[in-house]
Amino acid sequence: MAVNITMEVGPACPTPMKATSNGAFQGDDPLRFALPLAILQICLVLVVTRVLALLMRPLRQPRVIAEIIGGILLGPSALGRNQTYLHKIFPPKSLTVLETLANLGLLFFLFLAGLELDPKSIRRTGKKALLIAIAGISLPFALGIGSSFILRQTISKGVNSAAFLVFMGVALSITAFPVLARILAELKLLTTDIGRMAMSAAAVNDIAAWILLALAIALSGTGQSPFTSLWVFLSGCIFVICCVLIAPPIFKWMAQRCHEGEPVDEMYICATLAAVLAAGFITDTIGIHAMFGAFVIGVLVPKDGPLAGALVEKVEDLVSGLFLPLYFVSSGLKTNVATIQGLQSWGLFVLVTFTACFGKIFGTVMVSLSCKVPFREALALGFLMNTKGLVELIVLNIGKDRKVLNDQTFSIMVLMAIFTTFITTPAVIAVYKPAKRARIANYKYRTVERENPNTQLRILACFHSTRNIPSLLNLLEASRGTEKHEKLCIYAMHLVELSERSSAILMVHKARRNGLPFWNKGRRLDSGNVVVAFETYRQLGRVSVRPMTAISSMSDMHEDICTTADGKRAAIIILPFHKHQRLDGSLEVTKSDFRWVNRRVLEHAPCSVGIFVDRGLGGTSHVAASNVSSFITVLFFGGRDDREALAYGARMAEHPGIRLMVIRFLVEPEISGEISRVDIEGNSSTNVGSVDNEFLAKFKKDKAEDNSVQYKDKPVQNTEQVISVIREIGHCNLFLVGRMPAGEVALALNKRSECPELGPVGSLLTSPDFSTTASVLVVQQYNGQEALNMASDTGEESTDRD
Repeated sequence: MAVNITMEVGPACPTPMKATSNGAFQGDDPLRFALPLAILQICLVLVVTRVLALLMRPLRQPRVIAEIIGGILLGPSALGRNQTYLHKIFPPKSLTVLETLANLGLLFFLFLAGLELDPKSIRRTGKKALLIAIAGISLPFALGIGSSFILRQTISKGVNSAAFLVFMGVALSITAFPVLARILAELKLLTTDIGRMAMSAAAVNDIAAWILLALAIALSGTGQSPFTSLWVFLSGCIFVICCVLIAPPIFKWMAQRCHEGEPVDEMYICATLAAVLAAGFITDTIGIHAMFGAFVIGVLVPKDGPLAGALVEKVEDLVSGLFLPLYFVSSGLKTNVATIQGLQSWGLFVLVTFTACFGKIFGTVMVSLSCKVPFREALALGFLMNTKGLVELIVLNIGKDRKVLNDQTFSIMVLMAIFTTFITTPAVIAVYKPAKRARIANYKYRTVERENPNTQLRILACFHSTRNIPSLLNLLEASRGTEKHEKLCIYAMHLVELSERSSAILMVHKARRNGLPFWNKGRRLDSGNVVVAFETYRQLGRVSVRPMTAISSMSDMHEDICTTADGKRAAIIILPFHKHQRLDGSLEVTKSDFRWVNRRVLEHAPCSVGIFVDRGLGGTSHVAASNVSSFITVLFFGGRDDREALAYGARMAEHPGIRLMVIRFLVEPEISGEISRVDIEGNSSTNVGSVDNEFLAKFKKDKAEDNSVQYKDKPVQNTEQVISVIREIGHCNLFLVGRMPAGEVALALNKRSECPELGPVGSLLTSPDFSTTASVLVVQQYNGQEALNMASDTGEESTDRD
């Protein structure tokens, strides 16, 4: 009898998986052990979700869509139909480990979400955004409760009625704050009125959703007493109150001992992470999900100072890149689309989706119109507020785990979340057409060369990192001119790649609308140093400096640069070269994508453009005005770009600490026929030469009595003589050259250069064969067209040999 009982019970209680195997050579199957199986699952998840994200990038869809779909594909809806695969890769006894890792990742992700959410910004939310948020919550919540009655009569019979009503209401009323931020960034709407309104309303919506979700979880308890849910909810409130009273003083004490520019003590990082886990344990013990405790701790950590930045830096990549995708797979394994069968099931899916979309869009549009928002903007705002995402999945998974949502209802709700998020971007583009907005300004001075050189010069100076700042400041200091000029105006733009990291998006919520694209007060270490550097330079008194941060994907970063230059009425954009100088003096690639950013700016810029090849102009620190001592050389071959370079050099020469040498290369008459003439500007070479002669005559007349300026004519017979002349003056600090000189000799220098964006002379000065320690500024003059012709360049997009 005992033997029979053992045989009956055995199959129902499988032995737990051991952690590690002895290896395949000793007869162990690695897939029967927890660690190797978990590693395989993680690798599979990462490959599938990343490939899907790449495929969906042309559709401008956020990565969360790819991760949700990837989870569904790995589950029983697609690949899981093969039972061999499902039991081999995702056996039931491995799901405990998988879900534990997934929930641990979710715990720290919610901590990061709370860390990025600033309560002060919520309190400053305007009346209009607050009304939109209330409408975006209340109407969908009411419609969700209404649809829940229909679902309970059909496919969700016998569930906890009160909990089901609240879960459905919450699921339909949520707006995914991080996903919305990424969509707005992709559409270039973050700093517009509609973008700021959507972000503020979504932040309020987020807080309300967490409160409602806590209520739903409290109601979904299985306790026998009707007061159990009340005790759970009250205990949760007491926990939040205790955290608000106890945690902030402790975190403030930690933050005060973390100084800018110094590494954060590891003890503070560990103590904060331990507090996150402890808060998660307490809320889980109460009966509310552990993520609530983590979220509350994140909200209470001070946002000022390096502590918050260090926490994000330490935790974010591991959590968002590795553990969080497991949560989507965990959801996908619970989603079986095959359970949605028959006309009734698909009809309920249409009903739920329509209810979710109608409640969000109609409620938002009506309130927006009552606040006198234009109809197109109100409609776009409605679609934006309809965005779902990770928070939606969290709600659904908790409902599934608490037996409030059955398999069919869960699958319907997951598909609804995918559909509503997927349509957001195309719907907003169709309604609002943000890409077709007209240019902001039409202004006069789009070049450095102008009839009245005493007018204000506006410069948009771009940089990638703090490494570029000292030389850039020294270049800008040289551009100040003299007292007779109007005050120099500089817009310093920090170019930051829009990554998939949540902090790169959520930082925008703390940004102020103070110019395009963003103004960042510098909560991160790098940005803080940037602001301090430019604020210090501004104290010189005669220079107006405004630091900004442009957060864009590499594919459309040039749009931010060009739009900002147009809106700020810049005369010239200064871009950093995509290579930086190594200790041995050679140039190495910083990031090759910046090269294509530079070339797109050259093509679409609304003003002149300069590409700055930095070889340590002025040293590794900013040089004060009284200590400036630089020797600048302008290589003049002829043409529009060379005239622009000389005009810039002429302004620099007015600085008391700068000496300027202008070398004009002339083709000797007896050999001019040996070099073929090429028409660059659509004019005859005679007309170009006459314009150059007039410009040079005026320059020599203006600088006749200036001892700091030298002018030389250099007749040359061939390109070797040109190179020899340049080598003789290679000891200067800065070369100023035109990108596309009109002289025949310049074109013969380098007919196929490695970096066509620098032109033939710039490529020569930056080639490994040409030894010089001088920095180079390659200038292209705005020619009055909407876009410059770079067809000859783009045909030479050879891969960078470095």
